[in-house]
Amino acid sequence: MTDHTAMAEEREERLRLIRDSAASLVPRGGDLGRVRRLRFQSAGVDRDAWGEVCAMGWPGLRLAEELGGSGLGMAEYTALLEELGRGLLPEPLIEASLVAPLLPADERDALLAGERLILPAGIGYEAGAALPVLRDGQLRGEIAHVALGAAADAWLVACNTGLALVQRNAEGLSVHQEPTQDGGHLARLRFDGTPAKLVEATPAALDESALACAAYLVGLMDATFEQTRDYLGVRRQFGREIGSFQSLQHRMVDLKLQIELARAIVGEAAAALDDGAPTAQVQRLVSTAKVRAAEAAMLVTRQAIQLHGGIGYTDEADIGLFLRRAMVLLNSQGSLAFHRARYIALLHAEVA
Repeated sequence: MTDHTAMAEEREERLRLIRDSAASLVPRGGDLGRVRRLRFQSAGVDRDAWGEVCAMGWPGLRLAEELGGSGLGMAEYTALLEELGRGLLPEPLIEASLVAPLLPADERDALLAGERLILPAGIGYEAGAALPVLRDGQLRGEIAHVALGAAADAWLVACNTGLALVQRNAEGLSVHQEPTQDGGHLARLRFDGTPAKLVEATPAALDESALACAAYLVGLMDATFEQTRDYLGVRRQFGREIGSFQSLQHRMVDLKLQIELARAIVGEAAAALDDGAPTAQVQRLVSTAKVRAAEAAMLVTRQAIQLHGGIGYTDEADIGLFLRRAMVLLNSQGSLAFHRARYIALLHAEVA
């Protein structure tokens, strides 16, 4: 056995263990009871479940070992997110993983231990021009569209001078939340002379977060497809299972093709990141993966509801939960417009 073969087998075993660990929190059988119970709850995050997420070491999976993480690659991270997407994990793992390497050591340790939930606010590809202003240790302005932001103990806020850490109990802070389609919420943070601590760090993992979101959507599509396939196998019409109708079989094959194409480009982008490919190549692949996964997820989930018939349109049917989640993630970690524009710009730069 060559060293290369041994390393490949070792990595496959590691990926299997990661998927199995995810299945311990997100059952592969498709039990979405916990997801339903959390919908439209003011807290937005199940702290017991979040504690389990941290106990598994997931927020630090990509974090360097010297910072308290596992130092694993994007192949492992995307494998984890794909498995979590199958069960519609509602906890903000991608967001917490994004801020983990940026935090001061004490705050990072508290985040990784599950003692505190610290989320990004305004950190992303499309940060607004009118960022909050930090002056003399006080923050003024607002940040909108903070995913599950009202559940946080602190926020790492993008501001005019970089990043600032704001505590939940800080004076001059107000938090307002708006419900999202999947039962979560987006928070709007307003700062009026709010004490904040400048953090000397620069976000460097935006592409990792976007690719993680794409992987989550692939897992979401997998579960959607499997539930729909099972339903077609038991629903009877005209004296036979409707899954035996050739027209429906063709539709299912088309959906499966879209899922596998998305999975392939996510894998290619993860490999590029792990192999240290040129930045432009990585960015092009990540944007392709995010757009393809998001568009495919919308197609697959909408078609799945139609294939379920009338029951698919009811709130009681689990199949609708997948569409709602896909709608929320459609423009998460960079909008489709951003990723398309970036891809085109990179392509033009390459041929210029």
